[in-house]
Amino acid sequence: YATLPFGEVVAQGAMICVLAPIAMGAVVIGGMLGAKVETMVAYSLLCNIAVAIFAPIILSVYGNGTCSVGEILGRVAPMLIMPFVLAQLCRFFTPKVSGWVAAHGQISFYIWLLSLIVIIGRTTCFIIDHSEADRLTELLLALVALVICAMQFIVGRTIGHKYGDASAGGQSLGQKNTVMAVWMAQSFLDPLSSIAPTAYIVWQNLVNSYQLYRFGNRKEDKTNK
Repeated sequence: YATLPFGEVVAQGAMICVLAPIAMGAVVIGGMLGAKVETMVAYSLLCNIAVAIFAPIILSVYGNGTCSVGEILGRVAPMLIMPFVLAQLCRFFTPKVSGWVAAHGQISFYIWLLSLIVIIGRTTCFIIDHSEADRLTELLLALVALVICAMQFIVGRTIGHKYGDASAGGQSLGQKNTVMAVWMAQSFLDPLSSIAPTAYIVWQNLVNSYQLYRFGNRKEDKTNK
């Protein structure tokens, strides 16, 4: 509603940037920033399940009215529930494999980097393919995504700081599953609104890069001292 004066498409883009659940990559980055991984994994499960329940209601009211819980769960389960179940089975039946994965946790960072390359590539193609879109609307969607991204990271870190884990709070609230957000926008809202979560991909990873740079510098300073 706050962004509705800029147009319905911009408002839909803003809404989807907030509605999108936490990205699984947030756990990877959070762990590298010293966050409690257990806290973030628990939040990831709860957040994605909550979005699967409430997103169809919101998207039905403000979108085309065709969204269902089954469709959202169909996107959430392969990315979240199945890997979690497989990880637990691995812990019980192949503890050596599980131990090796736990000892080489940095691998997840490089997997995340590869997925990021694919996402940014798809993002670029999407913007190029929509050359007929109004440039002002596109710029407003990108700007709204930037403001929301900054706000969510700041609010998340503030809440996390209160409970002794600012990094977990920031990543949990700020780093979004933008692939799912783009899909929801294109499927149930005005397709043009998906430019907002598309731009959010760039903004959140600029924030992540800066945080990793700062964290690395602080670690280096402590080592030198």
